[in-house]
Amino acid sequence: MSTKILICDDSGFARKQMARALPRGWDVSISFAENGEQAIKMIKAGKADLVFLDLNMPVMDGYQTMQVIKEQDLPSLVIVVSGDVQQQARSRMQQMGALDFIRKPVDSQKLAAILTQYGIYSGSDLRPDTTSNQGTTPSAPTRLLKTQQFSVAEKLDVYREMANVAMGQAGEKLAQLLNIFIDLPIPNVNLIETTELHMAMAEINNNDSVSAISQGFISAGINGEAILIFNDGNFANMVDLLNYKKAKLDESMELEALMDVANIVVSACLRALSDQLNVTFTHNHPIVLGQHCGLDELLQNNVSRWNRVLAIEIAYAIKAKSIHFDLLLLFPDKSIDLMFEKLVEGN
Repeated sequence: MSTKILICDDSGFARKQMARALPRGWDVSISFAENGEQAIKMIKAGKADLVFLDLNMPVMDGYQTMQVIKEQDLPSLVIVVSGDVQQQARSRMQQMGALDFIRKPVDSQKLAAILTQYGIYSGSDLRPDTTSNQGTTPSAPTRLLKTQQFSVAEKLDVYREMANVAMGQAGEKLAQLLNIFIDLPIPNVNLIETTELHMAMAEINNNDSVSAISQGFISAGINGEAILIFNDGNFANMVDLLNYKKAKLDESMELEALMDVANIVVSACLRALSDQLNVTFTHNHPIVLGQHCGLDELLQNNVSRWNRVLAIEIAYAIKAKSIHFDLLLLFPDKSIDLMFEKLVEGN
């Protein structure tokens, strides 16, 4: 009898990756949900012996979904699949009944080991036809044909999932160093002209005074810029969290805090991007774009050298300390298509 699998993720690209990571030939029937609300309905309809559940989703996120499954004692096992791999996220979900926690992007061998560990998959419950070409890598012409078949919305979904993984790894690193939970958003992803950047920055009030650090990065064929933007009102709480041994908050201390957070977040993000794109990034020394200025002024003075860009805004938050800051990843036009080809290769 087939095992009923439900993959719940707001990214179509991530759902496809998850389905491909399942053991080859395993006798399953697979259903998909784009958010927790859909997932709950499908579980109640008997379509999910096992749910692979993302955390960061619109409508109903993974935490809310797991809470409903627990409170209503719904008949489904849950394995969390997320870019957010903070220990507090893992503990919270397991306390609500999740079996385990898998880091994105999913490693098929680790997945098989986890499924075997919990007795969900034994290797003997295979379909008769186990000789499919699942997991093979298409030729270059086939890959090119595939990329041409994607709409702009589908491409943005792929970039958003890339950002989701990088965001999660950076959040995990920051959480470990600060010993506090980092709230992670759904990344805001746009293909825009640089003159429109201020409109794409959904999480920043244009009236706010901000300070920012920039760090460029480059590899063979792909380059970009990471900009960490702090609302000036966050500095006192961040300095307190960083536990600096200084008596008074001043501009030099604010700059030190900005540099320290940028070093942690940008480095972790670039490592995650390198892994997903199968490239090695060389990054420049960070530079100060501005302190205590308006967002429009900061962006107009520093990113006008590019025209069309892929702009990814990640709005990190440390709600326990009322801290919010943004990481803006910018990729110029010439890098965008190559990134897409690398991301969809083999999927």
